[in-house]
Amino acid sequence: MTKELRWSELADVKDELAARDWFPGTSGNLSIKVSNEPVTFLVSASGKDKRKRTEEDFLLVDEFGLPAEETALKPSAETDIHCEVYRYTDAGCCLHVHTIDNNIISEMYASEGSITFRGQELIKAFGIWEEDGEITVPIVENYADLKRLAEATASVIQPETKAVLIRNHGITVWGKNAFEAKKHLEAFEFLFSYHIKLKSLNLFQSVKKFSAKKIINF
Repeated sequence: MTKELRWSELADVKDELAARDWFPGTSGNLSIKVSNEPVTFLVSASGKDKRKRTEEDFLLVDEFGLPAEETALKPSAETDIHCEVYRYTDAGCCLHVHTIDNNIISEMYASEGSITFRGQELIKAFGIWEEDGEITVPIVENYADLKRLAEATASVIQPETKAVLIRNHGITVWGKNAFEAKKHLEAFEFLFSYHIKLKSLNLFQSVKKFSAKKIINF
């Protein structure tokens, strides 16, 4: 597929995610592989408003995240993370977004280093069809040194890994193509939101029972 078609494909994904407000304050970045030999991919240009669609949204970079063509654009500061994903997986598209839900989840389970979901219907989005199927998302610290952050992300990628959470930062998720990467992202964000709401409901019910017990005892 030509670079122009890949560009359009990635721009369509960007538009969909922007409509969900998943790019607050120009945050987040996206990429899509253009070639394998040599490895090249389109990645978000730094500092762009992702709610707008322009001819300067992406630039072509090589396997090291350096511009592969003459351009005045700068690749996203987190391009190194995309480089590691393409180096250690068979991904064809990589998405990184900051949402309230994925930030909360990353903080709740940072000390455990991961969060595992079981028995949820949306797990099927990852090709897991077993009745007791599960999927785990590793969580890494949010290092200010972006090279170190990229290395930390790479260090937790296993063959079954579909995404990595960065503590109080966001999620990086990938798939064999743009459709699959977006599907994985949507499924993870659903699981995060469901988990937080369920935890909140359980807490509310516990407080309610405790308050009722105090009234009866009084």
